[in-house]
Amino acid sequence: MPSSSMTTRTGTEPVARTRVAVYASDPILREGVHGQLRRFPEIELREESGPGTVALIVDDVLEEDALARLRRLVRGEGARAVLVVRSLREAELLDVIECGVGAILWRHEATAHRLTQAVLAAARGDGDLPADLLGRLINQVGTLHRSASGRAGAGPAGLTPREVDVLRLVAEGFDTGEIARKLSYSERTVKNVVHGLTTRLHLRNRAHAVAYAFQEGYI
Repeated sequence: MPSSSMTTRTGTEPVARTRVAVYASDPILREGVHGQLRRFPEIELREESGPGTVALIVDDVLEEDALARLRRLVRGEGARAVLVVRSLREAELLDVIECGVGAILWRHEATAHRLTQAVLAAARGDGDLPADLLGRLINQVGTLHRSASGRAGAGPAGLTPREVDVLRLVAEGFDTGEIARKLSYSERTVKNVVHGLTTRLHLRNRAHAVAYAFQEGYI
């Protein structure tokens, strides 16, 4: 998990803090999100994002300038990203996934606990996607996958039994540590499995990999 210097809860118990930069459509909304996140000692709020930081973008809808900001933060600055929106149009979903955003929350579900949960999942490289969005992604991913498979040098399609086991648990909402314990793997092995299949099949991230597995009937 990306973290800053260590702090403590009681003076003896170390807590790794995840750096978070909040980007909101207005200052009142930004301060409200800050207020929710300040309750959690594992969160360290920053003014700007960068490598090892989680960028938390909060808005009503995803306008073009917000999408451009996502691309800049993730691809240009190396940040992880969490997107909190009121609605997301069909045409925008793959754009968001292709930007590298693996954690998305609906505004009406963005309690302090859920915000922190999504931020920590993004920091670990895990996915966090509403079930209804996952269904929409499944419906869209087939075309993108066929296009990727047709490119020169595309790897063979198909998942190994170990990859299926890992993705099934990802789809059920387990994080990397929980998956490792359930399958008796190391966390590094779980990360390597996900990285290997996303690279081989030209998938963007865990959410895209789960959608592919559903689409192809593996899970």
